[in-house]
Amino acid sequence: MATGKCFAKGSPSPGPVPKDQLRLYSMRFCPFAQRTRLVLDAKGIKHDTINIHLKEKPEWFLEKNPLGLVPTLETPAGEVIYESPITCEYLDEAYPEKKLLPSSPFGKAQQRMMLEHFSKVIPYFYKIPTARRNGEDVSGQEAELKEKFAKLNEHLEKKKTKFFEGDTITMIDYMMWPFFERIEVLELKHCLDHTPELKKWTEHMLEDPAVKNTMYSMDTYKAFYKSVAEGKPDYDYGL
Repeated sequence: MATGKCFAKGSPSPGPVPKDQLRLYSMRFCPFAQRTRLVLDAKGIKHDTINIHLKEKPEWFLEKNPLGLVPTLETPAGEVIYESPITCEYLDEAYPEKKLLPSSPFGKAQQRMMLEHFSKVIPYFYKIPTARRNGEDVSGQEAELKEKFAKLNEHLEKKKTKFFEGDTITMIDYMMWPFFERIEVLELKHCLDHTPELKKWTEHMLEDPAVKNTMYSMDTYKAFYKSVAEGKPDYDYGL
């Protein structure tokens, strides 16, 4: 797990990526970057991690990825890959041991469709806490989120499996997990009250070694999200 302090504007470039490994540009608390960290860990891929200050990005990082987003991967050949689902698919193809995506085109398409569906759920993890902090009524948005969770629950009920596409973890589980890991600190856990299969899924996920290796304690998340709410994100909290 990366423990390095983040590189900010004016920081020297970390230099070329060492031979026989990858580099991940990340931010310790970013759920999108955690998707890539989960896949790197689950597949046992040798890599180093450079954490980026997302409010004051280093110039050399913007040259590699003009969008300035994490996660970003870089190979020893200087190839740059970004956007979390794309980085994860790349890793699964470039390192075919322990495949996380199905081999059939239809199986892959099913995972992509489910990810597309889940992408409509993600904004609620941001909208609801922000509205609540502003003293707004969030009951309508919470009802919408519960509806979306009910659909995920239904999928698990039909499959009768521990995870979304079987009894072993696949890519879609890792794509969704980082947001559920933060559900308690975002005060949205009650939205799982009527989705028993989804709740069980979160319990199974917590037993996974890659999940254990990439997660932070509730206290750490609370402190980080408090700094975000105050407008001064502490990307190096706890270091």
